[in-house]
Amino acid sequence: MTATHTPSTVSRPSPPSGVRRRRALLALALVIGGVWSVTGIDVTLERFLGAPGDAWDIFKRLWPPAMDEALDRGVVGKVFESVYIAWIGTIIGAVLSLPLAFLAATNVAPRWIRVPVRQLFNAIRAVPELIVAVIFIPITGLGPWAGTLAIGLHSVGTLGKWATEAIEGVDTGPLEAVEATGGRWVSGMRWGILPQIMPIVASFWLFRFEINVRASAVLGMIGAGGVGAELVSQLMFRNFSAVGAVLGITVLVVLTIDTMSAAVRRRIIAGVTRTGGPDDGDRNAEALADLTGFRR
Repeated sequence: MTATHTPSTVSRPSPPSGVRRRRALLALALVIGGVWSVTGIDVTLERFLGAPGDAWDIFKRLWPPAMDEALDRGVVGKVFESVYIAWIGTIIGAVLSLPLAFLAATNVAPRWIRVPVRQLFNAIRAVPELIVAVIFIPITGLGPWAGTLAIGLHSVGTLGKWATEAIEGVDTGPLEAVEATGGRWVSGMRWGILPQIMPIVASFWLFRFEINVRASAVLGMIGAGGVGAELVSQLMFRNFSAVGAVLGITVLVVLTIDTMSAAVRRRIIAGVTRTGGPDDGDRNAEALADLTGFRR
């Protein structure tokens, strides 16, 4: 007769008291911070409870959208003007950020160079596109050129940081091979690092372009070109049906661009993962997947 052994249930050990105390303090700090933030923005209970009804009232006024009026006013062309602003701004940011990223990477640049460049990236990212556009408007005048320069400059900070992290995660073998053959620093960057990072960096550029399309629509509200000016104009006259049409066209164009860009980025990520080594796991591809939310 065979004896039957019942597997014993192993209880999960409780965390140490010090860990529990730290978790409780962290949760308390989050609660206090949330309450303090709510009181700081002057949100009353009455306004909080009435917000859904007010929002629904506004949404009802947006329907049906006055598409004929929007088309007569050239809203489609203004939406594509926002796309042009985002595209040229992304190109400006890409062209300026990539060389600076090599000067900011820990594994290829000395400290006295990379520290100022990294701080430059931080300073650029600290200023929103709207503020940069306000600074450029007195120089370039009202219009899309101010928005393009604002988006391009702000993209330098973000794209430079992403490209720097990609450079710091490369395989140093090709770079060491170039150095062993007597190649210069520029040759090492060109043949040892650039081929490794370009698929990842190109995906970063596309991802930033998606962000810039939405940002360019907002810049029009301060006269920096794009569809934002038309949206503000219709809101000032309380022409909510026209506002609904402008928003509908803008959302449709933005969703189309995001879908196309996401498909291209998925293809790039999949290609990088397939060509990576079986053991290294391709850290750059994983980092990009974490950032964009796409995984195989």
